[in-house]
Amino acid sequence: MKWKSTSGFFGGKLPGREIGWRLHFIFHRFTSETDDCMKGKGNLVFIALSSLIVACLLGGCSQFVLLHPEGPIGHAERSLIFVALGLMLIVIIPVVIMALLFPRKYSASHNRADYAPNWSSSLKLEVIIWLIPVIIVSILGYLAWSRTYQLDPYKPIDRGVKPVEIQVVSLDWKWLFIYPQYNIATVNRLVFPVGVPLSFKITSDTVMNSFFIPQLGSQMYSMAGMVTRLHLLADKPGVYFGQSQQYSGKGYASMNFQARAVSRKEFDAWRQKVEHSPQKLDAARFAQFRRPSVENPVAYFSGVEPGLFDLIVSHYMSMHPGAMSGGPGPMPVTQSAPGGN
Repeated sequence: MKWKSTSGFFGGKLPGREIGWRLHFIFHRFTSETDDCMKGKGNLVFIALSSLIVACLLGGCSQFVLLHPEGPIGHAERSLIFVALGLMLIVIIPVVIMALLFPRKYSASHNRADYAPNWSSSLKLEVIIWLIPVIIVSILGYLAWSRTYQLDPYKPIDRGVKPVEIQVVSLDWKWLFIYPQYNIATVNRLVFPVGVPLSFKITSDTVMNSFFIPQLGSQMYSMAGMVTRLHLLADKPGVYFGQSQQYSGKGYASMNFQARAVSRKEFDAWRQKVEHSPQKLDAARFAQFRRPSVENPVAYFSGVEPGLFDLIVSHYMSMHPGAMSGGPGPMPVTQSAPGGN
């Protein structure tokens, strides 16, 4: 087989048959010359190729926002991930090394290794095999137990200032954010001040979903007829990616939003701007708004009907027609007490 260039080995648009032949060549080369690959240059080539593959697979990790947190919850969760990964590598690295060295040491062509046909057991080896995993699992178990309480999403964050309360409603396929303290609401846009705790009350007006801002921390499920809680905080100003983490139908892929952390002065200015929006959000308007739509534009509401969040929650706890059916039923226009559960 003759190739014109190796610089675009898998680049460009190659026919499926051509890619198949190239993969077959690589497989045949490394399987038909096993003895050579276990010696000298072959060993180095194998290690270099493995390193190259790993480097290619990890090339996009700089975009892995979960490892670039901007809040105390996100930092604590990243630390837990790294500690757990480090403990597991204590087992994984030796296993990978042995998987590479043992075939060479005990191959038929390597006659310098000790030959012990009557060997059956080793107390030292048994202790290593069992004791190390037991220690690692015990440490991981303790971390999981202690961090579960430390990072409880229902636990408020104390920063000496009053938290911003936000009521979150997941719909098909958009997010509604209600600010009960300021009597405003937004769609697919979350704005909050830096350094101020955020107290979320989360529910759903459709199927089960999941609210997640990776750089700030924990995700939390939203469920119809229920209210879940979440507390987050942003340490630095920025625009953070918010998303749905639960498949919810054809519009799931575009069910994203921007979470903007700004200074207190900028937040107050933004709030005053929203308060001048001509749109109002009451039960009748919400009944129209809740219908399924994809890539819904950002919207602002300068007034919210008191108790609307409670009304959305109780809507699925009543027995009126359409309450638990596949499509949205009529929203009863009744007043509830302000605030959430």
